[in-house]
Amino acid sequence: MIVVGGRALNPEELFEVDSDVPELTGAVLLHYFSGFMDAGSAGSTLVEHLLETHEHRVIARFDIDDLIDYRSRRPVMTYDTDRWQDYDAPELAVRLLHDAVGTPFLLLTGPEPDRRWEAVVAAVQTLIERWGVRLAVGAHGIPMGVPHTRELSVISHATRPELVTERFPLSRVQVPGNLSALLELRLGQAGHDAMGFAAYVPHYLAQSTYPAAALGLLTAVTDATDLVIGADALRAAAKLADAEVTRQVAESTEISEVVEALERQYDAYAESSSQNLLVPEGEPVPSADELGAEFERFLAELPRDP
Repeated sequence: MIVVGGRALNPEELFEVDSDVPELTGAVLLHYFSGFMDAGSAGSTLVEHLLETHEHRVIARFDIDDLIDYRSRRPVMTYDTDRWQDYDAPELAVRLLHDAVGTPFLLLTGPEPDRRWEAVVAAVQTLIERWGVRLAVGAHGIPMGVPHTRELSVISHATRPELVTERFPLSRVQVPGNLSALLELRLGQAGHDAMGFAAYVPHYLAQSTYPAAALGLLTAVTDATDLVIGADALRAAAKLADAEVTRQVAESTEISEVVEALERQYDAYAESSSQNLLVPEGEPVPSADELGAEFERFLAELPRDP
């Protein structure tokens, strides 16, 4: 039993666990909650890749009925001829997967709850302690003023400095809260190891599916966890998407000029550690309105499925 905001909570009331869960001591828990920022669908594409390329089964399911606001994001229902045929029920669950060498790992995914964040975090911590999970890892994409023609960057943050690989260029910033971040914060306060990765996605591709960002996240996750996870499907998708972006950029002088401006900004940043990509110095970069106008046709034509 825990107390949050003066209210007694039993975390185990929020979930049901499978009766046949194997030994998981030392396993890694990956987590991704849909609904928060995920530029280029980086995090969701990574989750799709994991579920499509690995056998999996649900070992814990959350009682989501009291966690989400159905009217704010109504689940899809299928009507066929004269009757309701199907209901796409939302699900927040932990799945058990195994990597290429048989190492078990966990994936917690589903819609980000609209309410009771502290209770959900406490429930996840309960599962982590019950199963002996050694590390929790989140991943998503963030839009940045970077060109797609340069190496994709993935930054990290963690509950211990030793876990951090690539730091964010700003030392302090306030952003809207999200469940993954709160989970990492609370796990750290409880003495557990947790970390998160964010892939820099070119802001003109933020609304499209950008497989290169998911590939960058996968590489960061495997490097940090020692999991062996194949990337061939993501690599092929990234190659196709990059070729399509290159083609469309080449067909537009306006778009090419914007990308070239971002390249100059990026290269200047790379040459001087005193600069950062959020507050560029030197040559001005087109405004958000200008970028939006130039890339309106670009984003409309870029296939969401590479």
